[in-house]
Amino acid sequence: MAKIATMALGLVIGLGLSLSAAQAGDAAAGKKVFKKCKACHTIDAGGKNKIGPNLHGIVGKAAASVEGYKYSKAMKASGLTWTDENLTEFFKKPKKFVPKTKMSFGGLKKDKQIEDLIAYLKENS
Repeated sequence: MAKIATMALGLVIGLGLSLSAAQAGDAAAGKKVFKKCKACHTIDAGGKNKIGPNLHGIVGKAAASVEGYKYSKAMKASGLTWTDENLTEFFKKPKKFVPKTKMSFGGLKKDKQIEDLIAYLKENS
């Protein structure tokens, strides 16, 4: 009986690790997704702001806090912190998540692309 319990526990732990790895995203794939963002954003440390703010270190950061970028009133008032969850919702439909944001991008439709993009942003934070 103990052997079965040990096997079951191992299966549960293995499944949990697989799920967390799947949720983590693939940073290399996220770099490809970021190509959609490059027209408006940079990601290099110390990179300049363009039409949108530099995104280096954005994960875990307060919204509207990149120095030298002029944010919309809506983004300034949002009170958001860029958690995985908030980034996910923002990347799906920016104007729905923060109405009146300056972000003109329509959003990403595929959850996998969003997960990968967040992994890439984290890798560059």
